Amino acid sequence: MSPASKTHASFSVHPSVAMVQKGIAELSQKTGRSLEEWIALTQKSGPPTEKERREWLRKDHNLGRNNATWIAERADGKGTSAFDSPDTYLKTAAEWVEAQYSGPRAALRPLYDELLKLGFSLGKDVKACPCRTMVPFYRNHVFAQIKPSTNTRIDLGFALGNMKTPKRLIDTGGYEKKDRITRRIEIKSKADIDDEVKRWLKKAYEMDE
Repeated sequence: MSPASKTHASFSVHPSVAMVQKGIAELSQKTGRSLEEWIALTQKSGPPTEKERREWLRKDHNLGRNNATWIAERADGKGTSAFDSPDTYLKTAAEWVEAQYSGPRAALRPLYDELLKLGFSLGKDVKACPCRTMVPFYRNHVFAQIKPSTNTRIDLGFALGNMKTPKRLIDTGGYEKKDRITRRIEIKSKADIDDEVKRWLKKAYEMDE
């Protein structure tokens, strides 16, 4: 099995996939036009750029942010989204991870693999659902994330609210911005994946009961 195939098999479908599928299915009922009809209208009568089309759909046609985004992307010729179906998402998710750890960041891949394994070891209910630039861990919500931040460093982020933490856990500013991830630890070598990292990752997991 290739590395990409192994990675693919490790992932779960991102919660956004179900949201996109539901939204597209309900588009005709809620707006009077199907996705294909909205795309045709946008290409015929809408502004020239994706950003302008998105705003036009929201302001002139009272569509919500998600619907306007889906239509504007497809009207711009981008075709289907990675979140359109479970199979499309899982294939794209594996490609995202391969891209995250390619080129000058390839040396970080063993650290990523170790952190992914550590996350899964917390419980059978742990899911990894990659995004384009990071791999979040879910239980009921995102409780941690693996993000290659530079060519020599991964940031392991934790959803710890505003609790007091040691200096090694860097404040991300997430609490003030209402983001889930509020602390991070810099991982530059396997030695950095120590008992303290394991303890805080477990804490973040336990807080997401």
